[in-house]
Amino acid sequence: MSTSLPDDVASAGSATSPREVVALAAHHDGSEVYVPGGTPALGDVVPVRVRVPRVPGGPAAQVRSVWLRTVRDGEPRLSQARLEREDEHESWYVADVLVHNPVTSYRFFLDVPGGYQWLNGRGVFDRDVPDAADFRLTVHPPAPSWMGDGVVYQVFPDRFARSAEADERPVPDWAQPADWDDEPLAGGPGVGTQYYGGDLRGIEEHLDHLQALGVGTVYLTPVFPGRSNHRYDASTFDHVDPLLGGDEAYASLSRAVHARGMRLLGDLTTNHTGAGHEWFERAHADASSAERDWFYWTPGEPGYVGWLEHASLPKLNYGSPTLGARMIDGPGSVVGRYLGEPFSLDGWRIDVANMTGRYADEDRTLEIARRIRATMTEVNPDSVLVSEHFHDASLDLAGDGWHANMNYSAFTRPVWTWLAPHDSTVPFLGLPVTTPRRGGRSMVETMRDFDAVLPWSVTSRQWNMLGSHDTPRLRSIVGSAEMVEVAATLLLTYPGTPVMFAGDEVGLTGTNGEHARVPMPWGRSERWDSDTFEAYRRLVAMRRASRALREGGLRWLLVDDDAVAYLRETTDERVLVVVARDAWAGARLPRHLLTGAEPERLYGELGLEATADGLDVAGDGPGVGVWRIG
Repeated sequence: MSTSLPDDVASAGSATSPREVVALAAHHDGSEVYVPGGTPALGDVVPVRVRVPRVPGGPAAQVRSVWLRTVRDGEPRLSQARLEREDEHESWYVADVLVHNPVTSYRFFLDVPGGYQWLNGRGVFDRDVPDAADFRLTVHPPAPSWMGDGVVYQVFPDRFARSAEADERPVPDWAQPADWDDEPLAGGPGVGTQYYGGDLRGIEEHLDHLQALGVGTVYLTPVFPGRSNHRYDASTFDHVDPLLGGDEAYASLSRAVHARGMRLLGDLTTNHTGAGHEWFERAHADASSAERDWFYWTPGEPGYVGWLEHASLPKLNYGSPTLGARMIDGPGSVVGRYLGEPFSLDGWRIDVANMTGRYADEDRTLEIARRIRATMTEVNPDSVLVSEHFHDASLDLAGDGWHANMNYSAFTRPVWTWLAPHDSTVPFLGLPVTTPRRGGRSMVETMRDFDAVLPWSVTSRQWNMLGSHDTPRLRSIVGSAEMVEVAATLLLTYPGTPVMFAGDEVGLTGTNGEHARVPMPWGRSERWDSDTFEAYRRLVAMRRASRALREGGLRWLLVDDDAVAYLRETTDERVLVVVARDAWAGARLPRHLLTGAEPERLYGELGLEATADGLDVAGDGPGVGVWRIG
């Protein structure tokens, strides 16, 4: 084919009546349907399966044979796959992968009339392709399953809720007090010091809201003292900011969260401290101090390296032989201490993880990730480690360090470009343009490009987001409650861990990361979109009740400029998802995809009719539909 989209994704036509998708192409992913047995060990032989369609109206099988291509110690090898079973619609082949390397890559070779095809993580190609998107088996355990069981809910403490205790605390000298209903600054002086006074007790007092939404994990941005509202400029890691209620308030929140069956994640800046941090103050004042080599020093002003040249955020130097014990290594380190009692964190999100340990000719990032993970495994083997990385994180995600990454590249950005209006005025994540509007092909190609270069064990745990404290709000990006529902359906049905920023579920707005840090409008019904909350609540409940949506593979069925459809599958369940941003042509899907008696609607209003000829999807939109079909 001459299109840039892989051959295994069909396009709906422009006709007004449904157009049949005549054939599905060969498919494989890392889920249990195709790769049984969980995490392998070195030396294991893993049977991997591939589904090959039989072409209607053509020869008995268009694919004449299937071969497995593995790369062992850098050298490719071919072995023929065995026909395991077949029916009138598809054939299943199985081949054995020897896990000879910690990360073992493979793809499938399809012998077809007139040539050959390759099947890798991006799809089916009738040309040679690089190894970058080959499937991968890794011996490194994935993130614990609890992370994706419910939605992860991000809280920015200064803006979530203010308890009565907060009124008794003095306003710090760096702060510019704001009333709870004031609009956040979007830029300029005061953007980092505008202070609303939200605290940990306020979060604890509103856990009913989180539980009603279906939250599984509460993730808080930093709670250490600093001289800003965001607290990414820590002055110490030894205690929790008294402005938030201190250590006891953090411990109390942890007990309350865990009592409700939820988890609690912290946020740590391993890349830098604040310029007011006790370590840096000692290092700056005394060149002979023990902390001196914990930072990078330069001959010009300000005399040291700061994160992105910000003098307020001096960068930590992990070339130091002593920094690790204080920061990342062992139960007594910062990483280890907060995982234990009384705080009992269930894991860490690591701020600017992509820059941690990287400077000039030094690159210790993967080493640091592994050391943090080792500490976490020692203190709490069921804890999770998530990195912040805004662009291509594939070289950092082999599975032995960070469990997962904040998935801006493979989810946030492509979904935004699909759902943004033509006349968007919202800046596009650090680029000097407003958010563009692109078709479904662009969205799916981008998702597959970034997903395919990771092991499935990582892709299936990635933090998928529609926004965060560093981005514009979803409602400002897509412009309407209708489009919010389309986006939320993608979030709650796509492989990975759904993550939402507090307030998106009630329709809050904001045009950039700072402006989006708007306080929760407790008690303000005119600013509270109850319909959007109900949509999120129902979608979260649907996901929690469906193993296919939590753990299943991903098989794209069709891509139109204005609609996409895919399957989520486990060995015991098959779920069809259709999302449309506008009216489109509709489509006819193969009838054999339905293995139950009738489709069971799980969510949404789009039409789906099971006929003798196929599954006819109505071309309405905007709208969504989710059905259990097997």
